[in-house]
Amino acid sequence: MGGQGTVSLDSSGLGTYDVTWASRAEDPNGRTSPEELIAAAHSTCFSMALSHGLAGAGTPPEKVDTKADVTFQPGEGITGIHLTVRASVPGLSAADFEQAAQNAKENCPVSKALTGTKITLDAALV
Repeated sequence: MGGQGTVSLDSSGLGTYDVTWASRAEDPNGRTSPEELIAAAHSTCFSMALSHGLAGAGTPPEKVDTKADVTFQPGEGITGIHLTVRASVPGLSAADFEQAAQNAKENCPVSKALTGTKITLDAALV
């Protein structure tokens, strides 16, 4: 509970980040947590899968903005992930966008790795 450590992003060389229990369960205070790293990976993977799917369907997005909120409960672990995506996709209906977003949520590699975790989605065009 009082320990500390670091995590490094070796393949990209983007740096080393402090990790503590407090950053996980209380206030981050300039440190990261496994849950924050999962949220970053999930939102990035989802955005890439959505963009790829939209482009492949002939409706490439102008912009995709995704946020992942990971819920962590001490003693239980990760209890859910909520993805929020807002995108600008000319010529695409809201229904078709929702379908594309659901497909990306179900099929991006990080979502697949997190099978067993409840993943919810709020998707809208802007």
